[in-house]
Amino acid sequence: MGGAFLAAAVLARLGSRIELPTIPLFILAGILLGPHTPGIVLVSDPHDLEMLSALGLVLLLFYLGLEFHLDDLKAGGRKMALAGGTYLALNVGAGLGFGFALGWGTSEALVLAGVLGISSSAIVTKVLVDLGRIGNPETKPILGIIVVEDIFLALYLAALQPILSGADSLSAAVMDGAKAFGFLLALAVAARYGTKLVGRFIATKDDELLVISFLGIAVFVAGVSEWFGVADAIGAFMVGLMLGGTTSGDRIRKLVHPLRDAFGAIFFFAFGLSINPGDLPTVLWPVLAAVAVTLVMNIVAGISAARINGFGAGPAANISTTLLARGEFALILATMAAGASLDARLAPFIAGYVLILAVLGPLAAGRSHWLARVLPGGRGRNGGGSGDGGRPGEPGRLEEASATH
Repeated sequence: MGGAFLAAAVLARLGSRIELPTIPLFILAGILLGPHTPGIVLVSDPHDLEMLSALGLVLLLFYLGLEFHLDDLKAGGRKMALAGGTYLALNVGAGLGFGFALGWGTSEALVLAGVLGISSSAIVTKVLVDLGRIGNPETKPILGIIVVEDIFLALYLAALQPILSGADSLSAAVMDGAKAFGFLLALAVAARYGTKLVGRFIATKDDELLVISFLGIAVFVAGVSEWFGVADAIGAFMVGLMLGGTTSGDRIRKLVHPLRDAFGAIFFFAFGLSINPGDLPTVLWPVLAAVAVTLVMNIVAGISAARINGFGAGPAANISTTLLARGEFALILATMAAGASLDARLAPFIAGYVLILAVLGPLAAGRSHWLARVLPGGRGRNGGGSGDGGRPGEPGRLEEASATH
């Protein structure tokens, strides 16, 4: 564990000197020091860090919920649903078409639809924090799209599971989907009407007790969410949404920062451990083609989301590049595909695709003003009024981000 933290820290410090974001460097540390790369092996089995990695994802999404107020949901619910639906239709649809074009099989195409269609909530959150964009106007539709994606994710996994397992029971798939949706609805009702009650429960002047309380609630609800077929991360997000509106919300945001940063680094490090660089050359061309498809679809979706919300070229570029990265959901699908004995090329394809976009996404987000210049309405201007929200390599000034919000 100590070696993992130190390796991530050393690479991140070196990268900051040449203005590289921390996310791909944490992942690179995992690749270099994992079981699939010759040399020093810090962790021989990636599953050894599975619980800590899950905690990192939970804390990243919990923080995201703290920053995403219920007023934002109520004010932009219709636009959020439209932007999220548009994003999913473009990217999932393109992923499905790409999967069929590869000719690996119908089940494989359905897996690839999810891999190409869903952004990485963890990386998106980290990018927004690192670049100081939490308070930007276009961040609300970005977070809204993430929420819609996570709701779709829960239903998609429930529908895909019987297909991959060979089950022919439509009723079982419908029941799983209904159970997941029902739990999501219960969480939404709790976030809407239970804020005061939960606020009184956790209220305390003692920081130690407050940390234990909010951490316990977030992790517990995340675990229960997973049992209901809902991603643990979305459960943590809903808890953050609830606690952010309490009288202790500001203190929680401050206290969770070091926990989120530390365990978030382990999440990305563990992600790197799972990647075998030796498998990547066999699927290089399909991976590059998928990356190109995703780039095009994200630009189209970013422009669409910006127009839905009345934004210009700058925010459109920010939306397009911030949502570009793929990550934890793709890895879940890779695991499901391996268990279902699907095409052996799927695993290295997903690893290569996710690795490239996990690196390219944060880099592109930090340089989104380049894209803004070539988008409609962006030529010769600053891209529509929102700015680029920070330069690549800037440290994540969390207090400044919260103050801006």
